[in-house]
Amino acid sequence: MADRLPPLTALRAFESAARHLSFAKAAEELNVTPAALSFQIKNLEEHLGAPLFHRLNRAVELTEAGRVLSPGASEGFERLAAAWRATRRLQDARALAVTAGPAFTAKCLAPRLYNFARAYPQIELRFVAGLRMMDFERDEIDVAIRYGYGADAGLYSEHLIDEGLTPMMRPELAARFTTPQSLIDAPLLHDASHDFLDPPANWAVWFRANGIDHTPAPTARFSQADHALDATLAGGGVVFTRTSVAQQYLASGQLVAPFDIALTTRARFRLLCAKGTEMRPQIVAFREWLSSEIRSLPTGLEGKTLISVEDLS
Repeated sequence: MADRLPPLTALRAFESAARHLSFAKAAEELNVTPAALSFQIKNLEEHLGAPLFHRLNRAVELTEAGRVLSPGASEGFERLAAAWRATRRLQDARALAVTAGPAFTAKCLAPRLYNFARAYPQIELRFVAGLRMMDFERDEIDVAIRYGYGADAGLYSEHLIDEGLTPMMRPELAARFTTPQSLIDAPLLHDASHDFLDPPANWAVWFRANGIDHTPAPTARFSQADHALDATLAGGGVVFTRTSVAQQYLASGQLVAPFDIALTTRARFRLLCAKGTEMRPQIVAFREWLSSEIRSLPTGLEGKTLISVEDLS
C-alpha cells in the first residue's frame, strides 16, 4: 500500500537525528549504538526510495525530502507522547493538576488549600498559576479556572462565581469617604487585570453609573488583581475590582464595599476540563469542594444595584 507507514523505530531514529543534525547525539538520546541508529535511518530511506540526509565528513544535513518529513515527524511524536501521558493520567485517581490565574490562585485557592487536603488526603493537588492558556494534554493539566468571555468549545464548562465590580477599601477609609462623590478626593487604585473587558468596566464607568462625570487619574496602577488587593489591604487606597477575588476579605471585614452600585459584565469565571473527564473521581471531588467553598462566603453583591456595562455603553 502506498500510504503504509514505515516502522515506528525508524521514524523515531530519523526524528531525533533530524532534530540534532547528528547521528551520534540521536543515538545517545535513544540509548542505541550509532551503528544501530544508522541502520534504522538507512531502512527508512529504502522504504521511501530517497535519501533523507546528506552525509558530510563530520556532520549531516537534511535533504529536501528530510526537510519535508522532519516537522511532521516531530509533531507526530510530540502528539503521541502527549496522548500517552494523558492516557496514563486517566489511570491515576490520586493526582490532580489545576491551573488558574495568579489572583484567583493567591486569593481564592491557596488560602483554602488546607480544607481540600483535609477532606481529600488521598489526592495530590498541584497548582499552576499563570495567565497562559494551557493545553490539557500537552501541559498535563486536569482542571483550568479561567475568567473572561471564553466560548469553551469542546470543553466541559461550569460557571463558578456570580460577581460584579465595585469600589472596595479598608473600613477606616470607608468612614472618611462615605459617598460616591467623595471618592473624587480619595486615593484611587487601578486594577488593570480587567482592562480587556469590552465594553470597559473601570472607575470612569462606575462614576458615570452614579451620575458623576469624572475620569480619575489613579494614584497607582497594578497589572494583577492580587497586587491591587494587597495595596488596598495595606491602606494604600480604594480599589475598583472584582468581588470574586476579594470574597475572603469582605467576609472577614478587612475590606468593605460600601456603595450601592456594582457593575456587571458578560465575562465570568468558569471551571474547565476536557470533555468526558468531568466525572473522574478527583475532578468530581475538586468541583464539589470548590463550589461548596465559594458558596460558603458572601459574593460581595448582596443588596447592591447591579448595572450591566453593556447598558451603559
